[in-house]
Amino acid sequence: MMTPEQQRITAFAAERFGPKAVTTDPHDIEPWLIDWRRRYQGAAPAILSPGSTEEVSALVALANDLGVALVPQGGNTGMVGGAIPPADGSALLVSTRRMHRIRRMDADANLAVAEAGVILGTFREAAEAAGRRFPLDLGARGSATIGGLVSTNAGGVQVLRFGTMRALVAGVEAVLPDGSVHDGLSALKKDNRGYDLNQLLVGAEGTLGIVTAATLRLVPAAAARAVAWVGLESPAKALSLLRRLQAATDMVESFEIMPDDTVALVLAHVPGTRLPLAGTHRWHVLIEAVTSDPAAEAPATVLERMLAEAFEAGLAEDAVIAASEAQAESFWRIRHAISEAERSAGPAVQHDISVPVEDMPRFMVEGGAEAEARFPGTHAIAYGHLGDGNVHFHVRAPKGVDRNRWYAEDAPHITRLVHDMVVAAGGSISAEHGIGQMKRDELARLSTPARMAALRAIKTALDPKLILNPGKLVALAPETLSK
Repeated sequence: MMTPEQQRITAFAAERFGPKAVTTDPHDIEPWLIDWRRRYQGAAPAILSPGSTEEVSALVALANDLGVALVPQGGNTGMVGGAIPPADGSALLVSTRRMHRIRRMDADANLAVAEAGVILGTFREAAEAAGRRFPLDLGARGSATIGGLVSTNAGGVQVLRFGTMRALVAGVEAVLPDGSVHDGLSALKKDNRGYDLNQLLVGAEGTLGIVTAATLRLVPAAAARAVAWVGLESPAKALSLLRRLQAATDMVESFEIMPDDTVALVLAHVPGTRLPLAGTHRWHVLIEAVTSDPAAEAPATVLERMLAEAFEAGLAEDAVIAASEAQAESFWRIRHAISEAERSAGPAVQHDISVPVEDMPRFMVEGGAEAEARFPGTHAIAYGHLGDGNVHFHVRAPKGVDRNRWYAEDAPHITRLVHDMVVAAGGSISAEHGIGQMKRDELARLSTPARMAALRAIKTALDPKLILNPGKLVALAPETLSK
């Protein structure tokens, strides 16, 4: 049931912005109350769907006056429960999906302004139509939205060359917790007016403001690309291969490493996938090389030469370069389908972590062995973006266990072990998925007092009533403010 304050906000939205701005049918709300991995279930009596920044501003201002919590949500593709409302129904969902205009596409300046609800795949297609490219890609491109990508500082498979979303954001427009609008879309190259509010909002997970639009950096369109699949013996040899490639060319945009059992899981659970290589290899690497210069040496030629040298050096066992765009996409289908396959294979606890790049091969092998030894019957797999140190480190439950019991009793201990190993290696417990509610307590446990004090001070200064995305990123309660 709605509280009187929630009723006032929903009535205001319906009256001022029309019936599309409010959803109260439980059947229509239900799909947006559970996360993609089906780990977190929330409750909300209504979804507010503003159609413009002005409408977001009015709704947030009223919610702030009434002390009603709001949870911003885009495509709901997050991995850490960051866009799921509290289970007690105390918050209203604010969907940005109706804000889906690309306001500007400036090919000459290599900049575009997109609203928060624009879907990543749609935006990439629009950039390509303008002769440009947006160099961020991930498996959820068909549903992830620009606002969510900004708010979580998303990574993906092209970070090696272009960086995370933070590096691709040139400006941000957002509604702050009091309803005021921060207009930082100008994309100024020089701006020394104190704290960078744009970058503060990137990765804030909707706890400091609701991102309504962003100015994004584009790059020249690809003139040619090549995608290769390589079988090899170990992550250490994969890193040596990557270093050789990087020393020889700046074309390499993606370098993904996967163990054989992870690839086998995809082949078993995802129809239409097929292993690109014959024979058996303990590890697999997916490489993409791209050039925007039509006069440059073809990426396929570069990869062919470099892989031949890798064979001679004993770094690679077998390799194939995609002969067509369709074949290239089939290679990528295997990589992007790992999460889908894992969800079909039973309960697992997933860790999105990062360690120094040079230490990643050791961590992938030794960390997995340590987890399996400490928790008999589990199976640890590690894959990820080798060039930026991002390991997706997953531990699958023993066969036949009770799913709910395992998540409640065993998974937290596994996560604690993994995170302790990460900190010991000088890494981070969140590489690209954010903190959300999944990692909130671990962030507090493992961070320095200085970091946590700063995070809490920023949150309470900008959102003193704690109305935006409560319970995410940092743990605060209203009584905290009186202490």
